[in-house]
Amino acid sequence: MSTVAQYVLSGLAIGGIYALVALGFHIMWSAARAVNFAHGDTLMIGGLLAAYLVASGWPLALACALAILVGGLFGFVLERLAVRPFAHQPNSIGWMLTTIAVGIMVESYATIETQGYALPLPSPGVAGSVQVLGAGLYPQELAIPVLALAAMLGLQALQRHTLIGRAMQAVAHNKNAAALMGINVDLVVAFSFSLASLLGASAGVLIAPVVQASATMGLLPGLKGFAVAIMGGITSAPGVVLTGLAYGVIEKFVEGYVSTAAREIVGFSLMIVVLLAFPQGLFGKREVAKV
Repeated sequence: MSTVAQYVLSGLAIGGIYALVALGFHIMWSAARAVNFAHGDTLMIGGLLAAYLVASGWPLALACALAILVGGLFGFVLERLAVRPFAHQPNSIGWMLTTIAVGIMVESYATIETQGYALPLPSPGVAGSVQVLGAGLYPQELAIPVLALAAMLGLQALQRHTLIGRAMQAVAHNKNAAALMGINVDLVVAFSFSLASLLGASAGVLIAPVVQASATMGLLPGLKGFAVAIMGGITSAPGVVLTGLAYGVIEKFVEGYVSTAAREIVGFSLMIVVLLAFPQGLFGKREVAKV
């Protein structure tokens, strides 16, 4: 029983990271029908910058807050320079190539600065483990899935009860109609990319104390977050979060009962099977274009 609990709770922790990254992809796709393929690097920026600032003597809370804000600024600048120039061109995939290129450059720069070494991020959440149903985990790990669900609920509240949230929904529904209603579409899209990057950087700050911060820490979570967003239905916030949590649990069971090497094979094979059975994702809705 304790082994099963260990896999479930550890899976929910890593699944919460995938869910936060996938929620960012949902926000970007809903607003712009484009995504930042360097989104995984926002996770790295958050975790690595927070670790660097703490090592330089900054208080933990202030270092984490600044790292998250820098992650959000990265998303804003990237949307302006690498996505917007191509967004108005029909059937353009330039944003895909440019965001990948930016991600590679950012990761390379981080590797040069850290010389390939990982940096610890001290946190009270990893000072000692706790026992839950016989499973030993850090309090930090237990907090991650809770915060992922809170982020999803916060996003829904933002969309329903704030002016910028309603503008985001209007732009997601129809950009041209939103512009005719006086909404600054470019500003809303930039805000959406910034918000998505804030979530990505937050995920980096949350996971860095558990795994240590490194230049490559965002690579696999970024890929898996995108896979989770597609599987869950990228237009559904609850769908991508629930799928992310489930994906993390499945990974841990495969890792525990088969092998670590099989984890990626099973995970991405599952994505292919899900998309063959549900082309719009598990919770996605078919989009109908009226002509």
